[in-house]
Amino acid sequence: MSLASTSAVAGTTVQGTITLNAPATTAVNVTLSTSSPSVATVPASVTIASGASSSGFTVTAVAPGSTTIGASMNGSSSQGVLLTVTPRAVAIASVSVSDTTVAEGASSTGTVTLTAAAPAGGANVTLTGGDGLVLPSTVAVPSGATSATFGFSTKAGAGGASATITASYAGTSASITVTIAKPSAATARFGVSGPTETETCEMANGGQTLACTFNASTSSAPGTIVSYEWTYSVAGKFSQTTTGAVLTNPPVDCSLLPPPPLPAGASSLPLTVTLRIRDDRGNVADAADTGARVLPMHSCGY
Repeated sequence: MSLASTSAVAGTTVQGTITLNAPATTAVNVTLSTSSPSVATVPASVTIASGASSSGFTVTAVAPGSTTIGASMNGSSSQGVLLTVTPRAVAIASVSVSDTTVAEGASSTGTVTLTAAAPAGGANVTLTGGDGLVLPSTVAVPSGATSATFGFSTKAGAGGASATITASYAGTSASITVTIAKPSAATARFGVSGPTETETCEMANGGQTLACTFNASTSSAPGTIVSYEWTYSVAGKFSQTTTGAVLTNPPVDCSLLPPPPLPAGASSLPLTVTLRIRDDRGNVADAADTGARVLPMHSCGY
């Protein structure tokens, strides 16, 4: 009797061969055994056909340890081979999610599964995701466990796209794709950011522009947003419509501001910004920001 290998990894198989010293004149039944079935298992017997001198069989490695694989014929002739089974290397088996379609701005859960129990100290699995997802950078599988769950969410405004979650550990990885669903109603969202501060615009170019950016990229709608209608006012009101979500350096003139000087003790003037979005299905949504401000920056007589 021989084995293709005298060692195996738990969870795998090894091929064995029974060979007679001469071709069998009639079919021969060879009894197989294992000294430790918890380490490896074998079929109860293998038959060598008449005229043949050998036959193969399969040894299944179950768990780490050592066992002797034995073969006997006619109750007397026997042989044994020692097989050593080593632990199975821990790798990523899969990553799954509770729902493969998640609405934008919503939350869901995922699960990472290992091919074997996590080692002592646990297994820290690295997670990466597409631009439309927010998820932790790692998830810990406790020692002795084979899986762990994690939470993730989709970003507002990411509807209509898909993103991939990838789990990596010990040089192995697995991925799954999540579809981010568009919302059932339109929602306008935006932020105001200045050269150095949020919610702050500065008069620039001699009072001809506002040095700041209005960004509505997180707005969403059931259809494709086709227009962003901006208004911004202090004393005077200005309007600008864009087809893209970002308006940089909005045009103004000195009529935006009240006559100087600034109120006593003030360094800025309150700015109100509003937005209306429209999509190609006729949906409309509005948003307003009354917490922004304008710094005159010595323009327009200030």
